Amino acid sequence: MSGEVRAGIVVTGTEVLTGRIADRNGPWLSERLAEHGVEVAHILVVGDRPEDLEAALRFMAAEGMDLIVTSGGLGPTADDLTAEVVGRFAGREMVLDEEVEEKIAAILRGFARRAGVMRFDAEALREANRKQAMAPEGALVLDPVGTAPGLVVPADGRVVVVLPGPPRELQPMWPAALETAPLRELLARATPLHGYTLRMFGVPESEIAKSLREIESDGVALPEVEITTCLRRGEIEIDVRYRDAAAATAEAVREGLRTRHEQHLFSLDGETIDSQVARLLAGRRLGLAESCSAGLLAARITDVPGASAYMAGGVVAYSNEAKAKLLGVDPALIEAKGAVSPEVAERMALGALERFEADVAVAITGIAGPDGGTEAKPVGYVCFNARLADGAALARDPVIPGGRADIRERSALVGMHLLRMLLNGEEPPP
Repeated sequence: MSGEVRAGIVVTGTEVLTGRIADRNGPWLSERLAEHGVEVAHILVVGDRPEDLEAALRFMAAEGMDLIVTSGGLGPTADDLTAEVVGRFAGREMVLDEEVEEKIAAILRGFARRAGVMRFDAEALREANRKQAMAPEGALVLDPVGTAPGLVVPADGRVVVVLPGPPRELQPMWPAALETAPLRELLARATPLHGYTLRMFGVPESEIAKSLREIESDGVALPEVEITTCLRRGEIEIDVRYRDAAAATAEAVREGLRTRHEQHLFSLDGETIDSQVARLLAGRRLGLAESCSAGLLAARITDVPGASAYMAGGVVAYSNEAKAKLLGVDPALIEAKGAVSPEVAERMALGALERFEADVAVAITGIAGPDGGTEAKPVGYVCFNARLADGAALARDPVIPGGRADIRERSALVGMHLLRMLLNGEEPPP
């Protein structure tokens, strides 16, 4: 799939390149550009070295990018060289913008006054101001949100937008960049870019790949759309992007996947499991009983604003004594069946219903490892019981793959999906 306007994003900062700081700007800018029909082809991260930034800009030009957006490198220190490098790339001399220099000076005076700093090196401050107020000749300067102004620089048939690195400064500056004439004219060429997200649970990516091959064999022109599959937190996300001319193809992909994976598909419109469970719990009262997940399910439930309307409470019953004392599980049952067993999970769920006077409950007990597994009950063996006060219930005892953290996190996820299926009146896939 090709768009009429293609863009590349260059994120600068050695601290990002080394992993000390995660890049939040590249993905955010990519989403904003997609809203305007711009296809982002590349996101590059480079260190605070002018030669590396120059190489990134040359690469973007060679790849035919119509728009290049940079973030970072606009501060007052010696390694902040983005404006200078972009000016050289665009073939424009650096000139002092006196109006911007005064704006930065006023901002810094305000900072000093609020911080109670009465004395500072005026000459050093003036030099820092001047460095940040230098801009490529003919560039449009965006007013600073912090102390660093942004730039919109025409560059040999393309546009370079230069933004500061801190997201708290970059994001508020973006609307101002969109209002500039060079960017408005460029975005006017873009055609709308649409998309949807399907979410599935309990199916491997290989099955999705097989289904897509079958859909293409049925005559659907998959190259007309862009399809991305990703395993995220134990679920499969399928993102489909397309332009107006490929709307019928995109719908055929959605319908083809829906008919082939109806039991595993839980969202046709991108709605998350967390949002769905919150909606299904409206008007109900939920009680939780957790052992190996140690409150992770309760955390997911209460991450959604408004959870207090339906979340009665939860018990982390890690020890056998806690299971007996807090949830009413018979010690004899634990002795006979084991703390990790379908029978104990059932009693834990019943205990949660009783203790919290709930009408729906979920219980989880398992072996998260790395120790404690046996041949009959290996590490990753987890027992679930989701039930309603009227007696309807879903119980499962899978072996969940992965390390300790994976098993615990995926246990909470399975609990969410069992709760969804129970409240929807669905049977889990075999």
